[in-house]
Formats: sequence, C-alpha cells, structure tokens
Amino acid sequence: MFPRLKMLLRRRSPATLLHWATASLCVVSLLANLAIFAAGQDLPPSLLLLQLLATLGVCWHLGHVAKSISLRPAELAERMLKVQEDERQHLSRELHDDIGQLLTAAKMQLQWLQRRVPSDLEVHCISLHATLKDTLGKVRDVSALLNPRQLASLGLEACLRAHLLRTLESTDLKWSLECHQRLGGIAEDVAMAAFRITQEAVTNVLRHARARNLIIRLQRSPLGLALTIQDDGKGFLPADDPAQAGQRGMAGMQERATALNGSLAITSQLGQGTTIDVLFPWPPRSHERARNNLAS
Repeated sequence: MFPRLKMLLRRRSPATLLHWATASLCVVSLLANLAIFAAGQDLPPSLLLLQLLATLGVCWHLGHVAKSISLRPAELAERMLKVQEDERQHLSRELHDDIGQLLTAAKMQLQWLQRRVPSDLEVHCISLHATLKDTLGKVRDVSALLNPRQLASLGLEACLRAHLLRTLESTDLKWSLECHQRLGGIAEDVAMAAFRITQEAVTNVLRHARARNLIIRLQRSPLGLALTIQDDGKGFLPADDPAQAGQRGMAGMQERATALNGSLAITSQLGQGTTIDVLFPWPPRSHERARNNLAS
C-alpha cells in the first residue's frame, strides 16, 4: 500500500501537493474546533498554530489562483493564434489539393472537348478556358496567402518578396523590400509572425492609406529581428487598445508580436503616413549567434 501511495505522491506536481496539504489543514482544524466546542474547553496553542497554518495556506492558494487568472489572457491569445494558423493551413490544403485539382481536371477536359466541338463553339471554349485558368491562378494565390509554403524552403525574404510581387502587381504603389543581411536561422514561428504582420500591414495600406510609396525593412540587430513597415499615406490616430477600438488588424499584429515576447510600435499622424516597428527578440541561446552574424 505504501509504495503505491509514494508513487502517487511522486506523480503529483508541487502545486497539487500544496493544494491537498491546505485542504487537509482546513479539515483537521475544523474537526478540532468542533470537538473542543462540544467539550466546552478553551482552545489550546497547538490548535491556534494549526489554524494559522491553514489560513496561510488558503492565502497562498488564493494568490496562486489570482496569478494564474492574470496569465490567462496571454495564453488565450497565443492559443487563438495557433488555432487560426492551423485553420489557415487546413483551408490552404483544401483549396490547393481539392479545388485546385478539380479545376485542373476541368481545364484538361475542356482542352479535350475543344478539339471535338464545331468551329462555331470554339470561341466559347477559348473564353471558358481563360476563365478556368484565371480561377485556378486565384485559387493558388489565395492558398499561398493562407499558407505560405515557401517560407520554410525559400526563407522569409524571398517569401515576402513573392507575396509583394503578387499582391501589388496590379497597383500603382511603389514599394521596396530592404534586407542587406542573410536571414538564415530565423525560427519558424518568428518568420511566420513577421510574414503575417507584413501581410496585414500591406492590406491596410491598400485599403485605407492611399499611399504612393511603401518601404519594408528586415534587419538583424543585437536584440532580435527588426521589421519596419513605412508608408506615406494619409495616416491615422493609433488607439491605445486596438481591439477595443475596433482596429482588429492592428490588434492581430500586436497579439502576434506579444505572443513571441516581442514589441510592436505604431507611429502615425493624419496626413503624415504610418510607420510600424516590430522587434522579435532572439532566444537566449541565439544571442551569441546573432552577434557573430552581425560581425560577419
């Protein structure tokens, strides 16, 4: 019996053992008080000490619970970002593997049919072929936006450049992506966060800023990976709490930076453009490697 009890105690965490100890002290103190009350005797010093220990245990437990509750918003935001990213990857696979394959099959069947239809229907076949081709291209673009598969193989800079070329191809916006250092060794979650923040910022520029120029900079610094997004648009008044102000895009960018212990600062004034500065700190073991890369 005792070996099993020892095994159960070893499996429990220290916090769980303290919870059980606090509960046991409270129960023992209550039973002792009832017994003394029934006997009509005065409280001995040992029982007062037991009650004091039980009170201290309850206070510690309440403080521990309050601390756990205070950490829940950050944990919830991190979990929501993880679920969102997983859902985007799932939708990307559905678009690429299922809908993309169906459109490709329809395109091949149309090509087979085009060789056998009368000449007066050939014009309609050509038009339908062009429509299928455009639709297939848009499906692939949306799939790439939802899940940038090139991020792991080509790296952050190349993936961002491909995204900017695809997104800004049909606009009058002049843009540049500045990166004068190698970005190898960037953690996957940091690269994904930098890509998503840039993606959201570019979307906001196209929708709201009415900018003519856009500059994006990626740079290794001693403190971490620095990302700067700057435009010369109409600007806006940043809110202290973007989520409460209804600025969901800004709130999402802030959450992505915070989830990786990073920082995000927005500088903007009406008529003077917007600058977004993001810093993703290096992991402790990567500080020395970052200094070496900067030195080289």
